[in-house]
Amino acid sequence: MRTILRTMLQGFGARKIVEAEDGASGLEAMDRANPDILILDWVMPILDGADMVRMIRTQNNPYAYIPIIMVTAHTERSRIIEARKLGIHELLCKPISAKALYQRIASIILQPRDFVKTAGYFGPAPREIRGHKKNWDGNKVLTDANSAMV
Repeated sequence: MRTILRTMLQGFGARKIVEAEDGASGLEAMDRANPDILILDWVMPILDGADMVRMIRTQNNPYAYIPIIMVTAHTERSRIIEARKLGIHELLCKPISAKALYQRIASIILQPRDFVKTAGYFGPAPREIRGHKKNWDGNKVLTDANSAMV
């Protein structure tokens, strides 16, 4: 998967790409590389993607505000909701395509989101669902007509 992602990123013109074999090595690599965007897999040895995001999304972490794209083959609704609660910016489902990866990166760059901190969440503000009014009440996102935010 790392080879596929690297090839796609190089095709987009990325010049500095740093890889890590697992989540623990990924945290160490972040300190050395000072990345602009983090792309990580949900399933990794030693420290999985969810645990890595939990460690990053703490206010004392110098990378707390880094945009995160999570790659996963697990696309069940509960996993998608968990990913949002973790504070990732984008979820990319396997098998991935160059177009899907490019769209996620473009979204992060062209449509930046403010960060929100509440008692139970720290991460990017949820996006508005097309056609639904969104209000942030400090604890959850409220939408019209029982719409689900994912």
